[in-house]
Amino acid sequence: MTPADSSARMRALCARAPVIPVLVIEDAGLARPLAEALVAGGLPVLEVTLRTPIALEAIRAMAEVPGAEVGAGTVLTAGDLAAARQTGAGFAVSPGATPALLDAAEAEGLPLLPGAATASEAMALLARGHDVAKFFPAAAMGGAAALAALGGPLPQVAWCPTGGISPATAPDFLALPNVLCVGGSWVAPRAMLEARDWAGIEERARAAAAL
Repeated sequence: MTPADSSARMRALCARAPVIPVLVIEDAGLARPLAEALVAGGLPVLEVTLRTPIALEAIRAMAEVPGAEVGAGTVLTAGDLAAARQTGAGFAVSPGATPALLDAAEAEGLPLLPGAATASEAMALLARGHDVAKFFPAAAMGGAAALAALGGPLPQVAWCPTGGISPATAPDFLALPNVLCVGGSWVAPRAMLEARDWAGIEERARAAAAL
Protein backbone atom coordinates (compact mmCIF):
# COMPACT_ATOMS: atom_id res chain seq x y z
CA MET A 1 0.00 0.00 0.00
CA THR A 2 1.44 3.37 -0.98
CA PRO A 3 1.54 6.24 1.54
CA ALA A 4 -0.99 8.12 -0.62
CA ASP A 5 -3.39 5.17 -0.52
CA SER A 6 -2.86 4.85 3.23
CA SER A 7 -3.65 8.53 3.78
CA ALA A 8 -6.73 8.30 1.56
CA ARG A 9 -8.02 5.35 3.58
CA MET A 10 -7.40 7.18 6.86
CA ARG A 11 -9.22 10.25 5.55
CA ALA A 12 -12.21 8.07 4.73
CA LEU A 13 -12.18 6.45 8.17
CA CYS A 14 -11.83 9.79 9.96
CA ALA A 15 -14.81 11.08 8.01
CA ARG A 16 -17.06 8.40 9.48
CA ALA A 17 -17.49 10.19 12.84
CA PRO A 18 -16.04 13.18 14.69
CA VAL A 19 -14.56 11.00 17.45
CA ILE A 20 -12.52 7.80 17.36
CA PRO A 21 -12.72 6.11 20.78
CA VAL A 22 -9.27 5.20 22.10
CA LEU A 23 -9.80 2.01 24.06
CA VAL A 24 -7.69 0.21 26.67
CA ILE A 25 -9.27 -3.21 27.19
CA GLU A 26 -8.22 -5.43 30.08
CA ASP A 27 -10.89 -8.16 29.69
CA ALA A 28 -11.44 -9.77 26.29
CA GLY A 29 -14.98 -10.65 27.30
CA LEU A 30 -15.88 -6.96 27.25
CA ALA A 31 -14.68 -6.37 23.70
CA ARG A 32 -17.71 -7.38 21.68
CA PRO A 33 -20.42 -5.71 23.81
CA LEU A 34 -18.26 -2.58 23.98
CA ALA A 35 -17.97 -2.44 20.20
CA GLU A 36 -21.70 -3.03 19.83
CA ALA A 37 -22.48 -0.14 22.20
CA LEU A 38 -20.11 2.25 20.45
CA VAL A 39 -21.37 1.38 16.96
CA ALA A 40 -24.97 1.70 18.13
CA GLY A 41 -24.11 5.14 19.47
CA GLY A 42 -22.77 6.28 16.13
CA LEU A 43 -19.00 5.73 16.54
CA PRO A 44 -18.02 2.95 14.11
CA VAL A 45 -14.26 3.57 13.97
CA LEU A 46 -12.53 2.13 17.06
CA GLU A 47 -8.90 2.17 18.17
CA VAL A 48 -7.82 -0.61 20.53
CA THR A 49 -4.45 0.22 22.03
CA LEU A 50 -1.82 -2.53 22.22
CA ARG A 51 -1.21 -1.78 25.88
CA THR A 52 -2.70 -4.91 27.43
CA PRO A 53 -1.96 -8.63 27.00
CA ILE A 54 -5.39 -9.30 25.47
CA ALA A 55 -5.51 -6.33 23.08
CA LEU A 56 -5.10 -8.47 19.96
CA GLU A 57 -7.79 -10.85 21.16
CA ALA A 58 -10.07 -7.86 21.72
CA ILE A 59 -9.42 -6.58 18.20
CA ARG A 60 -10.35 -9.96 16.75
CA ALA A 61 -13.64 -10.01 18.67
CA MET A 62 -14.55 -6.41 17.86
CA ALA A 63 -13.77 -6.81 14.17
CA GLU A 64 -16.62 -9.31 13.97
CA VAL A 65 -19.20 -6.72 15.07
CA PRO A 66 -21.28 -5.54 12.09
CA GLY A 67 -20.47 -1.94 11.19
CA ALA A 68 -17.29 -1.74 13.27
CA GLU A 69 -14.01 -0.51 11.75
CA VAL A 70 -11.38 -1.66 14.26
CA GLY A 71 -7.76 -0.56 14.32
CA ALA A 72 -4.75 -1.22 16.50
CA GLY A 73 -3.32 1.69 18.46
CA THR A 74 0.06 2.20 20.13
CA VAL A 75 1.69 0.38 17.22
CA LEU A 76 5.47 0.79 17.60
CA THR A 77 7.16 -1.94 15.56
CA ALA A 78 6.87 -4.02 12.41
CA GLY A 79 5.89 -6.93 14.66
CA ASP A 80 2.98 -4.93 16.07
CA LEU A 81 1.79 -4.18 12.55
CA ALA A 82 1.97 -7.81 11.46
CA ALA A 83 0.13 -9.02 14.57
CA ALA A 84 -2.57 -6.38 14.14
CA ARG A 85 -3.08 -7.36 10.51
CA GLN A 86 -3.36 -11.05 11.39
CA THR A 87 -6.03 -10.39 14.04
CA GLY A 88 -8.28 -8.46 11.68
CA ALA A 89 -7.33 -4.84 12.34
CA GLY A 90 -8.28 -2.61 9.43
CA PHE A 91 -5.82 0.13 10.25
CA ALA A 92 -3.05 1.02 12.69
CA VAL A 93 -2.25 4.10 14.76
CA SER A 94 1.16 5.06 16.12
CA PRO A 95 2.15 7.79 18.60
CA GLY A 96 5.05 8.67 16.29
CA ALA A 97 6.70 7.56 13.09
CA THR A 98 10.03 5.96 12.26
CA PRO A 99 11.32 5.04 8.81
CA ALA A 100 11.21 1.37 9.82
CA LEU A 101 7.57 1.59 10.90
CA LEU A 102 6.54 3.43 7.73
CA ASP A 103 8.37 0.84 5.62
CA ALA A 104 6.62 -1.99 7.47
CA ALA A 105 3.17 -0.42 7.02
CA GLU A 106 3.74 -0.19 3.29
CA ALA A 107 4.95 -3.80 3.16
CA GLU A 108 2.01 -5.08 5.26
CA GLY A 109 -0.52 -3.11 3.23
CA LEU A 110 -2.10 -1.82 6.43
CA PRO A 111 -3.31 1.80 6.48
CA LEU A 112 -1.35 3.73 9.10
CA LEU A 113 -2.15 6.91 11.01
CA PRO A 114 1.38 7.98 11.98
CA GLY A 115 2.00 10.36 14.86
CA ALA A 116 3.62 13.77 14.66
CA ALA A 117 3.90 16.66 17.08
CA THR A 118 6.11 19.21 15.32
CA ALA A 119 6.41 20.90 11.94
CA SER A 120 9.59 18.93 11.22
CA GLU A 121 7.86 15.62 11.92
CA ALA A 122 4.91 16.60 9.74
CA MET A 123 7.26 17.63 6.94
CA ALA A 124 9.06 14.28 7.19
CA LEU A 125 5.72 12.49 6.77
CA LEU A 126 4.85 14.67 3.78
CA ALA A 127 8.18 13.78 2.22
CA ARG A 128 7.20 10.10 2.54
CA GLY A 129 3.79 10.75 0.96
CA HIS A 130 1.62 10.83 4.10
CA ASP A 131 -0.72 13.82 4.44
CA VAL A 132 -2.83 12.56 7.37
CA ALA A 133 -1.32 12.32 10.85
CA LYS A 134 -2.13 11.88 14.51
CA PHE A 135 -1.27 14.93 16.61
CA PHE A 136 -0.03 13.50 19.89
CA PRO A 137 -0.04 14.30 22.74
CA ALA A 138 -2.51 16.95 21.71
CA ALA A 139 -3.20 18.76 24.99
CA ALA A 140 0.41 18.66 26.17
CA MET A 141 1.70 19.94 22.82
CA GLY A 142 -0.42 23.09 22.91
CA GLY A 143 -3.91 21.93 22.07
CA ALA A 144 -6.07 23.44 19.35
CA ALA A 145 -3.96 26.60 19.24
CA ALA A 146 -0.89 24.58 18.24
CA LEU A 147 -2.75 22.78 15.46
CA ALA A 148 -4.16 26.06 14.20
CA ALA A 149 -0.61 27.41 14.02
CA LEU A 150 0.64 24.35 12.13
CA GLY A 151 -2.19 24.81 9.66
CA GLY A 152 -0.64 28.04 8.42
CA PRO A 153 2.56 26.67 6.86
CA LEU A 154 1.26 23.11 6.44
CA PRO A 155 -2.36 23.35 5.26
CA GLN A 156 -2.00 20.12 3.26
CA VAL A 157 -1.68 18.02 6.41
CA ALA A 158 -4.91 16.78 7.97
CA TRP A 159 -4.90 15.74 11.61
CA CYS A 160 -6.54 13.50 14.16
CA PRO A 161 -5.48 14.99 17.51
CA THR A 162 -5.37 12.59 20.45
CA GLY A 163 -4.24 12.83 24.06
CA GLY A 164 -5.90 14.75 26.85
CA ILE A 165 -8.95 15.73 24.80
CA SER A 166 -12.30 15.98 26.58
CA PRO A 167 -15.89 16.67 25.51
CA ALA A 168 -15.27 20.28 26.52
CA THR A 169 -12.17 20.75 24.35
CA ALA A 170 -13.06 18.50 21.40
CA PRO A 171 -15.18 21.19 19.68
CA ASP A 172 -12.18 23.56 19.64
CA PHE A 173 -10.21 20.99 17.65
CA LEU A 174 -13.11 19.98 15.40
CA ALA A 175 -13.68 23.61 14.42
CA LEU A 176 -10.25 23.77 12.76
CA PRO A 177 -10.13 23.27 8.98
CA ASN A 178 -7.12 20.94 9.24
CA VAL A 179 -8.75 18.55 11.76
CA LEU A 180 -10.65 15.52 10.47
CA CYS A 181 -11.68 14.04 13.82
CA VAL A 182 -10.35 13.60 17.35
CA GLY A 183 -9.35 10.56 19.38
CA GLY A 184 -10.72 10.32 22.88
CA SER A 185 -10.77 7.90 25.79
CA TRP A 186 -13.63 9.62 27.61
CA VAL A 187 -16.29 7.73 25.67
CA ALA A 188 -15.57 4.42 27.40
CA PRO A 189 -13.78 5.07 30.72
CA ARG A 190 -12.48 2.20 32.80
CA ALA A 191 -15.15 2.51 35.50
CA MET A 192 -17.96 2.15 32.96
CA LEU A 193 -16.24 -0.82 31.34
CA GLU A 194 -15.83 -2.58 34.67
CA ALA A 195 -19.49 -1.88 35.47
CA ARG A 196 -20.51 -3.18 32.02
CA ASP A 197 -22.55 -0.02 31.59
CA TRP A 198 -23.23 -0.53 27.90
CA ALA A 199 -26.24 1.78 27.89
CA GLY A 200 -24.18 4.55 29.45
CA ILE A 201 -21.35 4.04 26.97
CA GLU A 202 -23.80 4.10 24.07
CA GLU A 203 -25.18 7.37 25.42
CA ARG A 204 -21.67 8.85 25.60
CA ALA A 205 -21.00 7.64 22.07
CA ARG A 206 -24.17 9.28 20.84
CA ALA A 207 -23.15 12.59 22.42
CA ALA A 208 -19.66 12.33 20.91
CA ALA A 209 -21.07 11.52 17.47
CA ALA A 210 -23.10 14.72 17.66
CA LEU A 211 -20.09 16.98 18.26
